[in-house]
Amino acid sequence: MRVLYVTLGIVILDQITKLLVKGFTLPILNYYHQGMQLGQSIPVIGDFLRLTFVENPGMAFGIEIGGRLFLTLFSFAASIAIFYYIYHVRKEPFIVRVTLAMILGGAIGNLIDRIFYGVIFGEGQLFYGKVVDFIDMDFFQIDILNFHMSRFAVFNVADTSVSTGIVLMLLFYRKFAKIGEEETPEPEPGQIPERQNSTVNNLNEPKNDVESSSVNPS
Repeated sequence: MRVLYVTLGIVILDQITKLLVKGFTLPILNYYHQGMQLGQSIPVIGDFLRLTFVENPGMAFGIEIGGRLFLTLFSFAASIAIFYYIYHVRKEPFIVRVTLAMILGGAIGNLIDRIFYGVIFGEGQLFYGKVVDFIDMDFFQIDILNFHMSRFAVFNVADTSVSTGIVLMLLFYRKFAKIGEEETPEPEPGQIPERQNSTVNNLNEPKNDVESSSVNPS
């Protein structure tokens, strides 16, 4: 279960980067960080990589399924399920556990936005917050039928962690999933298998008194 430190690290990194982009206030220290304006874009590596502040009411990469409350509750249930599964496979190889820990970290990172950000920033009710996205990357030019795409969907650290975990799981999970299963040991040369040995012992046992006694003539 020490892989949960990976989960914790992802959550902390995800929240720090989001707060730096969105801005925050620490009343105790009388500190205010302005952050970026919604929709503002700052070049990092030319036009290839930019910091673009957007807020996403849907799932990762802007996918929208159901309402905000549904997505929040779904993310909460999924996080619990992944945590339970990590505990269930705690004796499996590290690569299996770390992929799940990465997916869990990303799920919790975005879940915090959905549950608390609306209340913290005075933008909505509990469970109705929006996810902060800011990583904006160039993409191949795609223009098929009515679908046009020139840049990748804006995402965040949590989305990156989930996507990387899923890719690693597809690459390595089948290879390691059955390693922890118990296997029946092969009998050594000349050793009688346990079931066969039990049969031999039963044949060698002395018969009971009824079978072994002779019938006396009357």
